[in-house]
Amino acid sequence: MKGRFMEMENYYQPEIECADREQIREWQNERLIKQVRHVYDNVPYYKKLMEEKGVTPEDITSIDDLYKLPFITKDDLREAYPYGLVAKPLADCVRIQSTSGTTGRRVVAFYTQHDIDLWEDCCARAIVAAGGTKEDVVHVGYGYGLFTGGPGLNGGSHKVGCLTLPMSSGNTDRQIQFMTDLGSTILCCTPSYAAFLAESIHEKGLQNQIKLKAGIFGAEAWTQEMRNDIEEKLGIKAYDIYGLTEISGPGVSYECSAQKGMHINEDHFIAEIIDPDTGEVLPEGEKGELVFTSITKEAFPLLRYRTRDICVLTKEKCSCGRTHVRMSKPMGRSDDMLIIKGVNVFPSQIETVLLNNGYAANYQIIVDRVNNGDTIEVQVEMTAEMFSDSLKEVATKEKELINALKAMLGIYAKVTLVAPKTIARSEGKAVRIIDKRKLY
Repeated sequence: MKGRFMEMENYYQPEIECADREQIREWQNERLIKQVRHVYDNVPYYKKLMEEKGVTPEDITSIDDLYKLPFITKDDLREAYPYGLVAKPLADCVRIQSTSGTTGRRVVAFYTQHDIDLWEDCCARAIVAAGGTKEDVVHVGYGYGLFTGGPGLNGGSHKVGCLTLPMSSGNTDRQIQFMTDLGSTILCCTPSYAAFLAESIHEKGLQNQIKLKAGIFGAEAWTQEMRNDIEEKLGIKAYDIYGLTEISGPGVSYECSAQKGMHINEDHFIAEIIDPDTGEVLPEGEKGELVFTSITKEAFPLLRYRTRDICVLTKEKCSCGRTHVRMSKPMGRSDDMLIIKGVNVFPSQIETVLLNNGYAANYQIIVDRVNNGDTIEVQVEMTAEMFSDSLKEVATKEKELINALKAMLGIYAKVTLVAPKTIARSEGKAVRIIDKRKLY
């Protein structure tokens, strides 16, 4: 078990994160078989789905049989709300968490104490992979309460032994005060809020008082260009973290120092990539929809949950020494993809164009329908320097962005440059898309 991360003090669980592929497969086989029986015996909703597909627990003898199981989707979670997918008595459950509701009606997930312990283990691994030790001050700027971001990273920070600041989101002045006064070294929040904090720190001229060395950012899509911008402005290394409330929360996967994809905690989750249209399992290296099966969760164990996130999996050896499969940064979601004039458009494509042309990640996409035809407008904040330009210069910049977006998307998108601070800042998940077509 070699690799530069092995030299780090207080490494969390090397015997797991560096296990050989044979050992990982053995864990997954044993836990999958046990989990399928647990779900079949205790979740009537899922038992019915299995029976409709003609599958019994006896048909699942290894991970090679995973494809036989039915998928489950967020629609199933909403239909079974609130208790229809709970696999343990409520007396054994100690917490619920909820989704943000950004893609529809909220769903709730249930946890036993054992579930919480394992979830915090996963978050601890992410903190250590970002260079965290018990000497660090972890500044948790994710929301607390029902949202999983705050509780997950808070618990993970405790497991590593860090001094933990449970800041939650909002009150930016207080965030910056505690960050400077207490010497925060690792920032955990959404990437859009990290960008806002960086902007505010620069406005206050406090760059030299910030001691941050790393950031762990997730809960929303963000591009490589946005990562570069945050790293430059905060003087840190920015790490991606991935998770879903339905599966546990943040920590399902996380980046290491190599930043070549996020390592999935395969001792707790089995990942598949499928064709989003046919459901066919795709070979390693092909792009498709990510599907997760929980193999250790007790209270709310989902089998073959369709995440709607589009990405790629690889088992190639990582230079950090970790052996768990890596997933790419999600390239978009099959359910937030916009279809404009028959063309598939992802917000991440638009963000890439804006950042490559010198704009900050402060924008909004407005989709409408006019005379039975779809229209798309991208409102983008100017920088302070641009705001002093003449109307003619602004018009030229809008035209340049229109051409750049057309080259990326293949369709015309109207561009409107707006004054700095015009677009509302987000302290949680950024609202990027306003689709007015849904109102008709």
